[in-house]
Amino acid sequence: MKVVLAYSGGLDTSVIIPWLKENYADCEIIAVCVDLGQVNKSDYSEIERKAKVMGADRIHIMDVQDEFIREYVYPMLKATAVYEDKYLLGTAIARPLIAKKLVDVALAEKADAICHGATGKGNDQIRFELTIKAFAPQIRIIAPWRIWDIQSRDDLMKFLENRGLEVPMKKSQSYSRDENVWHLSHEGLELEDPSAEPNYRHLLQLSVSPEDAPDKPEYVALEFDKGVPVKLNGKSVTPVELVNSLNEIGGRNGVGITDIVENRVVGMKSRGVYETPGGSILYAAHRELEHLCHDRSTIEFKEVVSSKYAQLIYKGEWFTPLREALSAFVDSTQRTVTGEVKLKLYKGNIIPAGSTSPYSLYNEEIAGFTTGELYDHKDAEGFINLTALPLTVRALMEQKRQDIAFPVDIESSENAMRSHGTCVHDHKTCNKGEIGQ
Repeated sequence: MKVVLAYSGGLDTSVIIPWLKENYADCEIIAVCVDLGQVNKSDYSEIERKAKVMGADRIHIMDVQDEFIREYVYPMLKATAVYEDKYLLGTAIARPLIAKKLVDVALAEKADAICHGATGKGNDQIRFELTIKAFAPQIRIIAPWRIWDIQSRDDLMKFLENRGLEVPMKKSQSYSRDENVWHLSHEGLELEDPSAEPNYRHLLQLSVSPEDAPDKPEYVALEFDKGVPVKLNGKSVTPVELVNSLNEIGGRNGVGITDIVENRVVGMKSRGVYETPGGSILYAAHRELEHLCHDRSTIEFKEVVSSKYAQLIYKGEWFTPLREALSAFVDSTQRTVTGEVKLKLYKGNIIPAGSTSPYSLYNEEIAGFTTGELYDHKDAEGFINLTALPLTVRALMEQKRQDIAFPVDIESSENAMRSHGTCVHDHKTCNKGEIGQ
């Protein structure tokens, strides 16, 4: 049996290799490490060594960082896709690409199965397997977390220790982490208690906590062409260079740290801390430019599209007709999203500092306080009257209904007011002896 394994060199996939050997007779394991920025090239030999020590027969290491940003992250950025208003989808957007590369290797190697280390409680199992089924439904999928008796990360460590194999992490740092050029996620340990404040000084790796950021703000300028960032501080950069540079800039200023309790696809809630310093800066800049260049109707409808787009990414539905159709709409909106945005970074905050665009819809003659030829204040009255017409008609109807339901009898009303000591002449409350005086 020939199995292609999604291999990261972390705890889960380190255990999976010997587990496959023990549970599948004559199992040939081809480990595939898809590098999206989580591996330093100098560590490639170490990744290969660890895979072979664990029992892998062969290993493929693929650097796909540029493809990841150009073909996956940038379309997501243009869509302004954010899951549940907080999560910039750093793990979710990576999974379709990883799974597609696994399929490519499996087809080339004529493999019988693809194996992944996603848990039975998580989202990644869905994201991996939907992509696999989209391209190679005939290939068997092995998901050890849905098969074996291992229940925890402690069990994983004991599995390796009992076999004399090296454990790739310390117990005190056994967070479940996922890293790529776009972000770094943290789950597990004390984060499983939503009432606990994260110990950022212990946890963070890309960023400093906002209180530890410099006391002086730092400015960045980003230039976009049709929704795609092309320059940083006036200098042309590749996608990988751009994101790495923004991660450094944003990280040292404590921006892009998100603590979220999110709704997983499988139904449960989970808590995680995400570091996305560069991505947060790009989203903020892109959003500023869109608000400058898009009309109101486009902005309103794109918010609907953005929410759906984020849901599709989160649920692993990247390679679907709907996602492709939404991307076509998004691309049409980006034709005018060209220009420069300046931002001020200060202790975890991203503050707009000015935007320019040849497609700007801001017109100073109309928007300024000085009246110009393009806008007549008197026009507002007719606009308001027409806009309010449904409200006016409804109000008249309600008044008419109240008159019918509560007819006014003036004589009865005056008698009632006298009996309660109320003056009917000047509407002042009087003593009964003073009524009519």
